[in-house]
Amino acid sequence: MADAAEPGAAASPAFPVPTMPAPPVAVVGLGQLGGSLAAALAAGGREVSGWDVDTAARDAAAARGVTITQELAGIVVLAVPLTAMSTALEGLTIASDATITDLGSVKRPVVASLEAAFGGRFIGGHPMCGTERSGHTAVDPALFSGARWALCLEPGTELPRWLRVAEVALAVGAEVVPVTAAEHDDAVAAVSHVPHLLAAALAAAAADAGPLALALAAGSFRDGTRVIGSDPDFVTAMVEGNAVPTAEALARVQAQLDLPWPELIAAGHAVATRQPVLRAVRVPLERAALLAVGRAGGAITRRLSAFVEGWVPEP
Repeated sequence: MADAAEPGAAASPAFPVPTMPAPPVAVVGLGQLGGSLAAALAAGGREVSGWDVDTAARDAAAARGVTITQELAGIVVLAVPLTAMSTALEGLTIASDATITDLGSVKRPVVASLEAAFGGRFIGGHPMCGTERSGHTAVDPALFSGARWALCLEPGTELPRWLRVAEVALAVGAEVVPVTAAEHDDAVAAVSHVPHLLAAALAAAAADAGPLALALAAGSFRDGTRVIGSDPDFVTAMVEGNAVPTAEALARVQAQLDLPWPELIAAGHAVATRQPVLRAVRVPLERAALLAVGRAGGAITRRLSAFVEGWVPEP
């Protein structure tokens, strides 16, 4: 891990004067995630275009300053369902030097498929945000503010393109977590995919308990079941697309439930109430150093000329 930034040192600008202008961004899929990204970038003055098969989504994006076109260049963002990822660019004109990235919630199969098509020009990504709502009516330009945005750094990833995609994430207020596709899928199985299954089980079990149980349901039930209000097709594609890590993570949950209840409650409470101490780091633009930040549970918050800055939690 690179040395921490010196306490009291003069703050560096988040974005120094670039040697080349920031590339335009083109978003394919203008629902909640894609529409929110396009709207946030447009509001910040970035050149943004987009496309969606839904006329209403296109019209809503255009009203927010997005240029609607089928000719895409710069950084092309695939914000479409996992099942549509491999066909999302059909019928569209993509510049030969464009960088391709995505916002999908599973990375191994997406990276394998799109790296085969685009090589090191493809950067797998997954912003950890969103709600149970979907579609262009759920667009929120502030959606990414403070969110962690996983960006895949594979052996064949072209680092300059990775950094350009990272700049897009930083520009909308997210913090970038460098990962590999395998590391991402293992991690999100525990913190995203299994929670959807648990929410489904909790809701179904409560219904089995009868109408009185549902009538008495309050905050804890609402919080525990919120995510299963998502589109069932989306949730199914997510957990089935990451089936092995999700099953392994679910087995760990089941093992915890087998513990004596006081022990389980105390262990869970300790995790939920911990207050980690964060240490500032300055990291060179090198794959191993960047991945070390993500593996330590940290994130990148600034892109500078020859390095990036961010933080990691103290052990």
